[in-house]
Amino acid sequence: MIDASPLTVQAEDGHRFELLARVPTQPRARLLWLPALGVAARHYLPFAEALAARGVAVYLHEWRGNGSSSLRPSRTQDWGYREILTQDLPASLARLPDEGLTPLIIGGHSLGGQLACCFAGLHPQRFARVWLVASGTPYWRTFPAPRGWTLPLVYRFLPWLARRQGVLHGRKLGFGGTEARSLIRDWSRVGLNNHYAAAGMAVDLEAGMRELRGQATAVVMDADWLAPVGSMQGLLDKMPGMRAQRDVVSAQMLGARADHFAWMKTPEAVVQRLFHSFE
Repeated sequence: MIDASPLTVQAEDGHRFELLARVPTQPRARLLWLPALGVAARHYLPFAEALAARGVAVYLHEWRGNGSSSLRPSRTQDWGYREILTQDLPASLARLPDEGLTPLIIGGHSLGGQLACCFAGLHPQRFARVWLVASGTPYWRTFPAPRGWTLPLVYRFLPWLARRQGVLHGRKLGFGGTEARSLIRDWSRVGLNNHYAAAGMAVDLEAGMRELRGQATAVVMDADWLAPVGSMQGLLDKMPGMRAQRDVVSAQMLGARADHFAWMKTPEAVVQRLFHSFE
């Protein structure tokens, strides 16, 4: 039997959202999962249900400004990595039921995977495993030419556009949703210099990731131009103390195009590879 009751979460600054859950009767592990930029948590329910069927309790975090979030970005509502790492994710973590010695995993898709690594570095005693799917650093040098050569221009243009408009209207550009301008600023800086930092936050996120110990399992889609192998490896390289396993999934394995998003509807091949390192 699987419990599908959502958990209500409120961050210290008053931000409210739901933590979608799929919890088997006797979970063998717990997973806090972070979505991709602009993707609501509900879109990961097939993934969560496939994991719950194998005994993993899954809790789907909701990005500030998306889905069930009580906030929406605007000229007067803005946030970046700092609010996510110090407000929202601690609030989600605090709502996870205590299952004793049940292992706690953190993971994510795309930007969610990046911030999962940053958050794990802030709480190294809480997480012994990191699961990454279609993720990786946005640093332009980790992308193959000639696409990688164009990215510095993108990383300068998008923050400028977001400042000018008050938000980034990502859906019009085919990138994310309606995004807070400071979030785009923090993300773009990583793309330019490969250094994770949150404006207004003094903690060294890079140092925290270097101190992590445990297992990192990464799944790359072989037709994913948004998170190619080099990008994923660049993110794994930031965690040298983690035992890393990286798998590439093809369309034949997935039963769908192996791009950045299609796996979410047919997640079984991804789930199998995540469990290969777990069992």
